[in-house]
Amino acid sequence: MSMLDNTGDRANKANIDNIHNIVEAQRAYFATGATRSKAFRIDALKKLQRAIRENEPMLAEAMKRDLNKAHMEGYMCETGLVLEELSYHIKHAGKWMKERRVHTPLSQFYAKSFISPEPYGVALIVGPWNYPVQLCLNPLIGAISAGNCAVIKPSAYASNVSHAIARLIGDTFPREYIAVIEGGRAENQALFAERFDYIFFTGSVEVGKEVMRAAAEHLTPVTLELGGKSPVIVDKDADIAMAARRIAFGKALNAGQTCVEPDYLFIHKSVKASFIEAYRQALDSFFPNGDMRDMATIISDKHYSRARSLMNEGDIVVGGSYDDERRFIAPALIDIDAIGPDAAIMQQEVFAPILPMMSFEAIDQVIAFITSRPKPLAFYLFTSSKATEKRFLSSCSFGGGCINDTIIHLASSALPFGGVGESGMGSYHGKRSFDTFTHERSIVKKSTKVDLDMRYFPYSRRKLNIIKLFMK
Repeated sequence: MSMLDNTGDRANKANIDNIHNIVEAQRAYFATGATRSKAFRIDALKKLQRAIRENEPMLAEAMKRDLNKAHMEGYMCETGLVLEELSYHIKHAGKWMKERRVHTPLSQFYAKSFISPEPYGVALIVGPWNYPVQLCLNPLIGAISAGNCAVIKPSAYASNVSHAIARLIGDTFPREYIAVIEGGRAENQALFAERFDYIFFTGSVEVGKEVMRAAAEHLTPVTLELGGKSPVIVDKDADIAMAARRIAFGKALNAGQTCVEPDYLFIHKSVKASFIEAYRQALDSFFPNGDMRDMATIISDKHYSRARSLMNEGDIVVGGSYDDERRFIAPALIDIDAIGPDAAIMQQEVFAPILPMMSFEAIDQVIAFITSRPKPLAFYLFTSSKATEKRFLSSCSFGGGCINDTIIHLASSALPFGGVGESGMGSYHGKRSFDTFTHERSIVKKSTKVDLDMRYFPYSRRKLNIIKLFMK
């Protein structure tokens, strides 16, 4: 009996065939040139803006069901950021898409040179489960403002948000322009087998490598937004109470399931005890009487089991209670000085509200540790010393970060966001999103009234001497 005689397999085959048809339909639609005009792009951005505003309660409810995100957190960290990004693109995209005149060398007399931005074509956007609204729709804004068609693949782990995004996009745009493909691994593989003009992926390093292998088959350019172990350093001259509060915020937010979460802490030995107490007080102020109902939960049983296992080593000095039934872990601060970098929690990205802490006495040892490991997506330093700040910034490579805060650098449309090395490649937000989904054509328009003969055969000493006058 054929595998396709099974109803589930037939449905799966039909869905995969549908993926190919959608991509081909988008390719045909893009070829009409409909998406290229300024009016079309701005109108599409405004349609998306209206749709998000009208469906904000639906998105909030979906995030609550998938991750127990409080309405405020969902708006502050997802829906609101998308609306801010939309406003920024609506205001500036018309300027970004204009041709730009650039200098023409005298040796090219008489001509003018300009850069002509053009959309890549059909883009694939693969979103993760941890910020399932923002990390699907923010890249889409760049694809739209740059004039592309797009296929969006939300994460199956955040199934309620996936359904909500599919409904929102389906009610707003025709599938030959923007489409949402729901599903899991089979749909991912089918999408990666298609030929896209650009792939934008947010997720783990392991899957990012699979995406690059698939993209290589068609030599498709990619942006990879990955993760890694992002350090936070608290020096002896830092404002300890504020550092503890802002680090605790970065760790409790979305239950630590943030690609730029503070992954591990280096604390100066002299302020270790005071920091521990300040961290406890910060969490007490966040969750009065221990009420943590507004804190997010871990996305799945698989992810919860992995996170719980990371608490088996070290000394839990703050928090750390858990609820297996809810897949909930209270923010925990773990002293791993007795184990050091060999602790299991230091071998993988934590992605949970668990913060391992190691003490230091000399800045050199911290710099040596960070620079000997893969470049992180984020970097956080708490200090009042400009010399210390300069020292770290001139020594450590990372995607982006904050001095005396955590997380917030990714919330600005004026700052490009992205990784370096194993934490990713490429960046987006604001104009960088437009640039990411745009190919810049370099064009020289030469006059037909003048045609200098010095470049043509036959070559001569005289021509060489003339060329040396212009090219030096």
